[in-house]
This record gives sequence, C-alpha cells and structure tokens, in this order.
Amino acid sequence: MHDLLIIGGGPGGCAAALRAAKGGLSVALFEARQVGGTCLNRGCIPTKALLHGAGPGCDWSALAAEKETVVAALRSGMEKQLKAAKVEVVPAQAVITGPHTVRTSDGVPWEGTSLLVAVGSYPALLPLPGMDLPGVVTSDGLLEDIRPRDRLLIIGGGVIGVELAWVWASAGCRVTIVEALDRLIANLDRELSQSLTMELKRLGVTVYTGASVAEIVPGPAVRFTHKETEQVLAADTVLVAAGRRPATANLFACEAPVLTHGFLKVDQLFRTSIPSIYAIGDAIGGAMLAHKAEAEGEAVADLLLGMVPRRGISPIPSCVYTQPELAQVGLTLDEARAQGIPAVSGKCVLGGNGRTLIEGGKRGFVKLVFHRDSHTLLGAQLCCYRASDLISELTLAVTLGLTAEHLLRPVRPHPTFAEALTQAVEAGLEALEKQA
Repeated sequence: MHDLLIIGGGPGGCAAALRAAKGGLSVALFEARQVGGTCLNRGCIPTKALLHGAGPGCDWSALAAEKETVVAALRSGMEKQLKAAKVEVVPAQAVITGPHTVRTSDGVPWEGTSLLVAVGSYPALLPLPGMDLPGVVTSDGLLEDIRPRDRLLIIGGGVIGVELAWVWASAGCRVTIVEALDRLIANLDRELSQSLTMELKRLGVTVYTGASVAEIVPGPAVRFTHKETEQVLAADTVLVAAGRRPATANLFACEAPVLTHGFLKVDQLFRTSIPSIYAIGDAIGGAMLAHKAEAEGEAVADLLLGMVPRRGISPIPSCVYTQPELAQVGLTLDEARAQGIPAVSGKCVLGGNGRTLIEGGKRGFVKLVFHRDSHTLLGAQLCCYRASDLISELTLAVTLGLTAEHLLRPVRPHPTFAEALTQAVEAGLEALEKQA
C-alpha cells in the first residue's frame, strides 16, 4: 500500500509526486503516455520551440528535430528526478475503483491512503459535420506533423490558435483564423487583444471574429457566416483549436465524486466530495495552465505532509508567446470597475524605450491597475518583448499587495524593458493624485 497514488504525469502530477516523495511519502504515479503530460509533449514546450525557430525560409525538418530534442531532454530530466525521488512510475492507464484503490489497464489493483487526480485535458472537438475528414486536426495532430503548408485555417482564436497561427504565418503560410467571439484571446484585456490582432494582420493573417462555423466539408474547407455573409474557405489543413476538456471521462469505475460539466468539484484543500480523493489542474477547471497545476500539485503534497503549503496558488499569470509577447495577471481596469472596485490605471507606451528600439521597435505597452484608495496593485497587462518574464515581478507585487509607492522604489537597470514598469507606476501615481 502506498501513501499516495497519482493519476496523471503532467506538470501537476509530477510536482505533487516529487514534493510528496521528498517529504517521505511512498508515491506511485500512473501515466499511460509520456511523463510530462500535454505541456511538455504536446503543448507548451513544442509550441514555444517552434515559435523560437520559425521564420521566412526556415528548415522545417530541422525545426521539427530541434523541437523533439528539447522535448526529449526535458522529459528525460523529469524521469531522472522522479527516479531519484523513488517515485514508482507506472506506464499504464489507471481507473479509480474506490476511495483508496485504482486498477491499471492490465488489471493490476493498487491501494493508497490518498488518491490525486491530475489527469489534465484533451483538445475539444466541435459538434460539427466534417470533424473526421482528412486534413482536419487538433493541436495534438498539428504538432506531430511539422511541415510547411500553403494554407492553414484555424477554428478558434484563443492562445493555442494564435500561437500556432504565428508559427506558420511567420514562415510564409497563408493563415486564417475564424473565431466565434467578438475578439481574439477574449479572456485577456481588450487592449491586449487589439494589439495582437494588429500584429497578426501585419504578419498576413486573415482574422474573422464574431463568425459562426456551420460545417467542414471535403477538401477540407470551412463553411461559416461572418457579418451575415456566408463564406467557404479551403485550406491544406484545418486546425480545430476550440479549447480543451478535462480528461475525467471513464476515470471512475465506482461512484464518482461530484462533477460539473466534466470538472471535479473540490474544496479549498483540493478535496473532492470523497475526502480521500484530491484533484488539481485542468481536471478542476479554472485557467488550464501548467504553472497552475504545478502550484496546486505542490500544495496538495504539502497538505498530505501535514504542512501549510509553501507555494501560493493565485493569482495565476497568463502569457501569449507571440512577438511581442503578451502577459496578464490580476484584474483589468474593466474587471475591477465591474466588481465595484475603485481603480485607476497607469500606462507606459514603449515607443521611447531604449531596449525596445534596439530589439526592433515593435508596438508595446505596460498597463498597471491600482486601487484608487489604497494604491495597491490590482493587476497588470503587458504587450512587449519579454512580457512573460516581466510579469513575474508584477505577479509578486499583486500577491504581496504592494502599492504604487512600493513599486516605485526599486532602481531598475538601463537599458531594459523593465524600465517601462517604473514609467507605468509613475503614470499610475499621477492618475491616483488626480483622483484624490
């Protein structure tokens, strides 16, 4: 009998396994595919590797090989960490048969004091005719078939859709995005969405928002309606990037804990309605991001070790790895006002930032949202080079409840992108003084 059985070897499951095992618990980790889960093998890492190398005239074979090299190195590193921590990795599918038991696909039973569901998610399929036609793929399929394409049509304008659009468009492919909502990456700040849309169009991407897809027809081609006009667009490949779904189907061979639309319902300690069964990451909803799952996995391990979790689980920053990058954490100004929170913002446009001009001078800005009365930083939205790195300082500030005055105190080096943070804080203080 083990202390902890973990179903799913993605970022959350691996983080929980390592923390729990290093704390002295006996841990078995069940993963039917590769250790590292979607993020490492079929998502974040492959996509970012392609974004790094794609461009006009790129060697697609070399790019695919480099992607595989990066993925293999990281996966090997994780496997070595798990082995060193004495985590028993079981390369099999597992189903839960009771509050303390699971059964693997070969029929072997396992028993654990606690169970942790970290099964992640899979690409969502749309209820459309033609989803099974040749040339229609999800992100999993596209990332397994790295090659040049003349025409790529993407159904879905979320982070997955826009990042993969950037890869192929930057290499000269004619890319079209068809999005049902009124703007791309609708979960982020409206100005971030507008800036991204402008950059994609400069790259040659055609964007249809507020569009309703009716079907995919042989070719393949997509029939959709945009501004009351029906269109049919053909492509070499149709990528369906319509979000992701929790991989909780067929997970329970017994009475399941409470689920809502496939997501497991958990309390503040990540316990399901069956107290011995915990769940984290994509399986419980919220932001479907690797770093969220990782933080939650470590929190559960600490709780099982009888400790107060060392890592926080919010706020969760979001990043889009286009050029320039986008990043966001906390509340936008619109969200704060919608919640009745008195807020003002400070903004720095990076047109005069020395490092930005050195790097090529793409459009960019840093926008900070402050509480009008306490001056506490409520959120940040960045569209600039290295936004995915800069957001960490601002995530720390939101987490600790730092004020504009606190953020103005550090001397940031010159010439750097980080100087824009100082200027955005100064703009925020000016706005706060006007509101006083």
